[in-house]
Amino acid sequence: MTDKIPATANLGSIPPLKVSGNTPPPSIPLAFFAAAFLGLIGCGIALIIAHNQAVADPTSDPTVAAAHLGMLATLSMGLLGAIHQFTPVVTNRPLRSTSLSKATFLCWLIGAWCLPLGIGTRHEAVVETGGVFAAAAIVLLIINLWSPLGAKGKGNPVIGLRFAVAGFALTACFGVVYVFDRQGNWFDLSGHVVLAHASIGLFAWLGLTYVSVAERLWPMFFLAHIPGKRRAGFIAVSAIPLGVALLSPGLLFKLTALAWLGGAVVGVGLGSHLTSLVLHLTHRKRKIDLYFIFVITSSVSLLAGVALAISAALTIGSHQHLGIMLAAASITAFGGWILEAFVGHIHKVIPFVVWSMFRSRGISKNLSGNQLMFGDLYNHSIAAVVYGIVTLGIASTCFGFAGSISVFLVIGGSLLALSGILLAANLSIKSVQMLRLNTQKS
Repeated sequence: MTDKIPATANLGSIPPLKVSGNTPPPSIPLAFFAAAFLGLIGCGIALIIAHNQAVADPTSDPTVAAAHLGMLATLSMGLLGAIHQFTPVVTNRPLRSTSLSKATFLCWLIGAWCLPLGIGTRHEAVVETGGVFAAAAIVLLIINLWSPLGAKGKGNPVIGLRFAVAGFALTACFGVVYVFDRQGNWFDLSGHVVLAHASIGLFAWLGLTYVSVAERLWPMFFLAHIPGKRRAGFIAVSAIPLGVALLSPGLLFKLTALAWLGGAVVGVGLGSHLTSLVLHLTHRKRKIDLYFIFVITSSVSLLAGVALAISAALTIGSHQHLGIMLAAASITAFGGWILEAFVGHIHKVIPFVVWSMFRSRGISKNLSGNQLMFGDLYNHSIAAVVYGIVTLGIASTCFGFAGSISVFLVIGGSLLALSGILLAANLSIKSVQMLRLNTQKS
């Protein structure tokens, strides 16, 4: 799949990514993606509002609200769109119901916004409402994915997605307990408890979903065929959930040795993920482009997160505040790993979905009257600007937390909000123009 050739081109031994009767209507993934852009804008604005509290205490309510807008309304929303689009493709089985997909979207949209807004404004009823809707969304998702993810012999992506959905459910269970504990005060929500929750959400849900989907998308987007068995991919989708199963309890119960062991196993999984990436890059037939740069930058952010996490663990005993701030910077960098990857892939996925929709409606020409290509559906210069803004936004936010410098958080939040606006505009304007033009012709 490329920007310059039609999707019908022969890619040799690379399995094509094609729309079939199994995929949901285009409105399903596009709704999730559009909501993710809105979440990115909200996350940036919330970070600006919370900048002073964040450098004093990254577990303060305004900071937690900004983090939840990033993790729930942006990253989780975007990856839910990807799961709805690609699970039927990978498994060759349809989702149980389009209605369930729509209900999942609406429930998650309400939950992903009510939770952080309630936390930030200290309206506990809003927080609890968000928790109920988020839990409902996960139940609906599991029901919808049960049949396709039950397919056998579909390789590493399906294995990883099964674990990822389980990680999503476990993250929600943690979250629901926290939501109602805000009034019940059953236990102390201290830093190590928050990190135990974050480790599941970041690695067993968000990270594992990306790792799994990437194993399906990299061969097509890089035009890469790797001979033999993909052992690195299998190790990645197996070691990450195993490591989290050790890391999270270790953090939760302050079992230092168990936490380090779990972190090491997660590190093996992430290292295998990067090894798989290197193999795809080595065998790629496609020249360096913006997608390549997004994926490489995403990997750099992952490595930065690992370095910051180790630094935090080694520092927090002797310099508690510095250790806490380094941990916050680490979570930001890990979130940046997923965000960079999501933004890079979305410049491929949305044009593919829209292109397929247009072709099904008989629209085969671009605005200039030439054959419609994927790359005709967005402005490539603006996409490059978005890359720079997203990357600087993530880096600035990491520096702001690591150095306890609030101005960097303001800059980072501003850049992230701006990137959300540009993404929404750049990936929709040309499509809207084409629809209007063809409506006038008809």
